[in-house]
Amino acid sequence: MSTQDKLPDTFDAIVVGSGISGGYAAMELCKKGYKTLILERGRDVKHIEDYDTANDDTWDLPYNGRVPKEEIKKHYFKQDRLNWWVNQDNKAFVNKDDEYPYDEIERFDWIRGHHLGGRSIMWGRHCYRWSDIDFEANKKEGVAIDWPIRYADIEPWYDQVETFVGVSGQAEGLKQVPDGKFLKPFELNCAEQDFREKVNAQYPERVVTPGRIANLSEYDPEVHLGTRGQCQTRNRCWRGCPFGAYFSSQSATLPVARETGNLTVRPFSIAAEVLYDDATQRATGIRVIDANSGEEHIFKAKIIFCNASTVGTTALLLNSRSRRFPNGLGNDSGELGHNLMDHHYGMGAGAEFPGFEDTYYQGRKANGFYIPRFRNIDEETKREDYLRGFGYQGNISRGRSIPDEKIGVDLKEDIFKPGPYTVSVACFGEMLPYHENRMFLNFEKRDQHGMPIITFDAKLRDNEMKLREDGVQCAVEMLEAAGCKNIWTYNDLTAPGACIHEMGTARMGNDPETSVLNKWNQIHAVPNVFVTDGSCMTSSGTQNPSITYMALTARAVDYADKQMKAGVL
Repeated sequence: MSTQDKLPDTFDAIVVGSGISGGYAAMELCKKGYKTLILERGRDVKHIEDYDTANDDTWDLPYNGRVPKEEIKKHYFKQDRLNWWVNQDNKAFVNKDDEYPYDEIERFDWIRGHHLGGRSIMWGRHCYRWSDIDFEANKKEGVAIDWPIRYADIEPWYDQVETFVGVSGQAEGLKQVPDGKFLKPFELNCAEQDFREKVNAQYPERVVTPGRIANLSEYDPEVHLGTRGQCQTRNRCWRGCPFGAYFSSQSATLPVARETGNLTVRPFSIAAEVLYDDATQRATGIRVIDANSGEEHIFKAKIIFCNASTVGTTALLLNSRSRRFPNGLGNDSGELGHNLMDHHYGMGAGAEFPGFEDTYYQGRKANGFYIPRFRNIDEETKREDYLRGFGYQGNISRGRSIPDEKIGVDLKEDIFKPGPYTVSVACFGEMLPYHENRMFLNFEKRDQHGMPIITFDAKLRDNEMKLREDGVQCAVEMLEAAGCKNIWTYNDLTAPGACIHEMGTARMGNDPETSVLNKWNQIHAVPNVFVTDGSCMTSSGTQNPSITYMALTARAVDYADKQMKAGVL
């Protein structure tokens, strides 16, 4: 990699952002021989070296891992609405609200990390394929616009990405979440297996399966890198993994890109504008603001991949105004910034799981169980009161005994006695792509770098509210089927953004009059600019989306490479 002050100003390709999709784009471009520049607006984070809390126990951390209320109110006042997110072990990777302001017409919980690797360092790691149930839903239901692709278009790219990423999971033969290239699963514990069997006996369409996650349950030296090792099931993933056991840009894609000799990374580089040439009808490069010095630089390239996250990419495109595109680069349709989606949660159930008092388990797991969507997947499961569906993530664990009014030896003896098993079932619902749900730039209000402030105006609507009620009820039904006791439920309305699966705002489509990108993730009117992060999504599905971003990215780079070699780009 070049040093910051000696960079050339021209590259074959520029990638804006270094997270899940940006790291993958850079790796694929570098492997194909393109001199590639990654623009990262935050600091550099070196694998292993910069995971400061990776080996700390809770008692090693200040305030036993909690962040003082005064610090929360000063720096994380919007994220405090979630009441759980920022802790001593992860706050180095979480943006401070006072340093990165945004405005809200409707509440939006924006969780960000400006650093190399982005949210790939602290993502949830769940990986589930989409199916044609998802890709066809908009068209069948007359919602928004049709996706320009189907499962067959992306299936081989799922195969490629899953093999490289390393996804542990169990094949179930379900049409709504197709099986993939799995490593061995982290198996259900005895109580979770019993839950699976009892739910299946009464509700055979509701499948309790080990969560499919990007943690290496086994290590293959021919596929995985020297920077990665087998998962030690320490459950400290969002701190950064010194074993490289879960997939991140630091542990996986960036090392491969560096090995080619084609990668340059420039941290503290705020991508302010994609530059456009009227004569060639192509983008020519990126105008960058140095986050430390405030100086402006221009970097040129033949092709540009925008992977700054759903909100970051769309903010960049909206700020890229010219005579040809007065409302943002590629925004002929007027859809740029609209159709903002996220999964919604904050609803589910829990209970005491009886039995297995004579059993215990040792150690931790990197996952729990997953229950894929089972509503509105065919005529037999169709609901009349709402569209789409939901899935669940959960676990069953055995707690410790919590004795009352004991001290000394009696207390010590009792706290080591195992308590009952407890089950938790958290529901994650699909959000429809409403044109009214949007983000936009306030050009009259600027941040410390002179960039216009982002404003959010998005909310859950009637369809989501009805879905939530059914999601809670179905959770109760499964707990009852399993013979659980003391069942409790919750339905605490969350704002978009809280699930950290924001999608939409630069959607794919067949028609340039109703979409921003074509089926290859190219901007319709600016074919040398590709967008393969969450902003490209035309609907949200119920599945965690990151593996789909990576598959779309690998597919788009392959297409761009062929177009470059054919002289089209």
